[in-house]
Amino acid sequence: MKKPLVGAFLATLLVGAGVAPAFAATGQDAAPATAEASTGAKVKAVDFAGTVALSNCSGSVVRTAASQPNDPALVMSNGHCLETGFPAPGQVVVNRASSRTFSLLNGAAQKVGTLRASKIAYGTMTDTDVSLYQLTSTYAQIQNQYGIKALELSAARPAQGTAITVVSGYWKKTYGCNIDGFAYRLKEGSWTWKDSVRYTSACQTIGGTSGSPVLDTNTGKVVAVNNTGNEDGGRCTDNNPCEVDEAGRVTVRRGINYGQQTYNMVPCITAGSKIDLNRPGCGLPKP
Repeated sequence: MKKPLVGAFLATLLVGAGVAPAFAATGQDAAPATAEASTGAKVKAVDFAGTVALSNCSGSVVRTAASQPNDPALVMSNGHCLETGFPAPGQVVVNRASSRTFSLLNGAAQKVGTLRASKIAYGTMTDTDVSLYQLTSTYAQIQNQYGIKALELSAARPAQGTAITVVSGYWKKTYGCNIDGFAYRLKEGSWTWKDSVRYTSACQTIGGTSGSPVLDTNTGKVVAVNNTGNEDGGRCTDNNPCEVDEAGRVTVRRGINYGQQTYNMVPCITAGSKIDLNRPGCGLPKP
């Protein structure tokens, strides 16, 4: 995993789980990323509006196209960023009380407010690596108070070659590259993820970028959640994921980073921001 940066209250838990030491903060902010379409025409700049910083990771306020203004807002991050620790293989966390807080950023990466969770609506590291927190605030309340709109989750599977931007609320930094392809299975230590997004080498994400939204640079919609990378060239070990194809062949790509697709969880999010794992088209694992 792209290692969470361990806060004081998580240090014992996460270091005990085998997480390597956190990266030191640099204190440097990055300017919002800009991009050009294949035609060379300017497209809307990707910025930090709607992203959040957790105590140890990055995240974002997200919605579906069908979400309503008075629905409780959702924050998306990684399953391995949960304050309860790494979910075990096969474990799915649903509707667990939480009062976790998130620093909400505006487009210039400035903190404009603090959001609070009411519960962990969903979290897992099985097949994917995602957490969804339900907040005490609605989408309308966040927009009215802070002028911030939630990022929209794309309902379509992204294509190879798509220009993407990884936006880290923790580091206030963006990483721009393209989707290089997809890993049939991505195995890291005890965990296995399906149909993972592989970035081109330009996205050199680091610890603390875990949970960052991965945006289609041209549409601004969320297509994945950033979660891991092969740091040392190790084979299928912690912090060194490997790709496994349909025939079981293993490929190691040192220095390459990955995200987990999010289109398959869009059908799981229903009215009132409830998570319905039995809804047709929902691709999230069940408990």
